Amino acid sequence: MKKAFITGITGQDGSYLSEFLLSKDYEIHGLIRRSSTFNTDRIDHLYKDAHDPNARMFLHYGDLSVSGQLTDLLYDIKPDEIYNLGAQSHVRVSFDMPEYTGDITGLGTLRLLEAIRKTGIKTRFYQASSSEMFGAAPPPQSESTPFQPQSPYAAAKVYSYYIVCNYREAYKIFASNGILFNHESPRRGETFVTRKITRAATRIKLGLQDKLFLGNLEAKRDWGFAGDYVEAMWMMLQQDRPDDYVIATGETHSVKEFVRRVFEKLDLDWQKYVAVDPRYFRPTEVDVLLGDAGKALNELGWKPRVGFDELIDIMIAADMEAAKKEKTLVEAGYSISDHQSA
Repeated sequence: MKKAFITGITGQDGSYLSEFLLSKDYEIHGLIRRSSTFNTDRIDHLYKDAHDPNARMFLHYGDLSVSGQLTDLLYDIKPDEIYNLGAQSHVRVSFDMPEYTGDITGLGTLRLLEAIRKTGIKTRFYQASSSEMFGAAPPPQSESTPFQPQSPYAAAKVYSYYIVCNYREAYKIFASNGILFNHESPRRGETFVTRKITRAATRIKLGLQDKLFLGNLEAKRDWGFAGDYVEAMWMMLQQDRPDDYVIATGETHSVKEFVRRVFEKLDLDWQKYVAVDPRYFRPTEVDVLLGDAGKALNELGWKPRVGFDELIDIMIAADMEAAKKEKTLVEAGYSISDHQSA
């Protein structure tokens, strides 16, 4: 049975990757941060108590800021594969917390690579790189497109990308970068724009919310389904040699188009409910991201299965179900705070 170590296991990608690897009969070890409240909602359906003889998922407290602990964990677990999905991953927040973003999103990758080097374990390493690294580079963007990062988050990811390349060459570590373009799902965090839109629209439809505040409606992104993209991560680590791959759909849509389609599917006029709030604009904007995933298709055999409209349908269905439950509680007299501008 192969072992996988996943940082960011409680996030959107971590949960889908865990499901996928469990279906491949892996034993999974995940890194979680200690807090006073549980943040394991996305993986609760996968978890079994460690005393259960059938348990194949094990969680370990730790943090990407603590190098010694990472080294100890890798030495003890000796994973066959490591997936570094952990990061401060919100682009707008990275402008407010640039030092923290650099420490976790950038240096966290270095700490893991150093842990591999120091322990001498034989493992394969996947680094979650980001399309945000391309920044202001003209589309379409491929593996040969020069990076032009436009945020502290993107700059930290560029550092991670190059330190992976360096350790691959210097220490012969099997380490690959997956340059994933935007990938969404019902498990996306509620402050990320796509989930913010589908959640707000369904709540507006049921009378739970009056307004949705957004930033730049003209920004264009290449949106895919997270469930498709985690399979590409695994594929990269099954190759004979490590390499770097763009993962994308090859289509781009504006935030305004995403909003319009979501509201249309709910028979709502988006212009009556959506307002632009300058507070959500980035100091430096990324106008268009459009990925060329030809290399992934040719070398990995990977291509997306879920299209733009189907992705929207999946997200609306999940958020409508959540909104209906919320409305039932409200009608029963429970007070639920309105997160319309979160």
